[in-house]
Amino acid sequence: MIDADTETDTDTDTDTDTDSNIPDSQTDASQPRHFLEIDDLSHEELLTVLVRAAEFKRAQQEGTAHEALSGQTLGMIFQKPSTRTRVSFETGMTQLGGHAVFLGEDDIQLGRGEPLKDTSRTLSRYVDAVMARVFKHENIEVLAEYSSVPIINGLTDDAHPCQTLADLLTIREEMGGFEDVSVAWVGDGNNVGQSFVIGAAMTDIDVTVATPEGYGMDDAVIDRAQELGGDPTVTHDPVEAVTDADIIYTDVWISMGQEDERDVRMDAFEGFQVCSDLLAHAPDASVMHCLPAHRGEEITDEAIESDQSIVFDQAENRLHAQKALLHWLLE
Repeated sequence: MIDADTETDTDTDTDTDTDSNIPDSQTDASQPRHFLEIDDLSHEELLTVLVRAAEFKRAQQEGTAHEALSGQTLGMIFQKPSTRTRVSFETGMTQLGGHAVFLGEDDIQLGRGEPLKDTSRTLSRYVDAVMARVFKHENIEVLAEYSSVPIINGLTDDAHPCQTLADLLTIREEMGGFEDVSVAWVGDGNNVGQSFVIGAAMTDIDVTVATPEGYGMDDAVIDRAQELGGDPTVTHDPVEAVTDADIIYTDVWISMGQEDERDVRMDAFEGFQVCSDLLAHAPDASVMHCLPAHRGEEITDEAIESDQSIVFDQAENRLHAQKALLHWLLE
């Protein structure tokens, strides 16, 4: 058994009341750590989580018991559906000896107008941590404000820090570390990309972001990356971005809630597909995609099935990275 002490898009109408009358017990020094953004971890904490993720992955592969969270329960709130998020968190808690409870919007009062602060306070009395996959980022912030247990951002319209943990674990495995690693983000400047750029800055990964004009990342994200010591390059030329890159990373062009923009977006993203022509400018690069992929749109079937693809290693690493995060928050 692993020693648990080893160091290592458009929203539904949900009440986001941010009434500040929080009980003193929720504002004192015992307030739990939350994981709403990737930089809620310090540099050292991030590395600790990644090392622990690698240990948990190795233990799982070797069949070694690592029930570090025996008897603990994770509540999982889903406003947005997801295969990878649900299965990886639920499986992860089981492998750690705990239990996960799925709470779809129709399963709890959240879908019938209960204020988020009431949901958060109530769940805090039942579970040891809450993972929430919601639309508005302010919703996850309200859950955290009123919770007496850790809140984990399983995705919002602005950020996807759990995916970034898996991305960094994957790059660490593929490249042997982060030093002198260059990544090209090609496509939409969406929530996945925004969290990744900040995570890259925290680990000294060099990033070039290539998006069509009007589809870039928020200025605040680029500013935050620079504050953390990063220096992301921004371009509208995907060939410039991928040339000599170690990793090429893409994601869907049309996220949940953007279906009405499909025709406009398909025109705007012409030339940004990760395909054999683009990969010819980086023949040694590895290809990443957080999934689900719209094959034939942002990435070709050929690219995702190629020897350059590490997409399914990346998908697996959601499990191990999130187990490490849960352990770090709950140990």
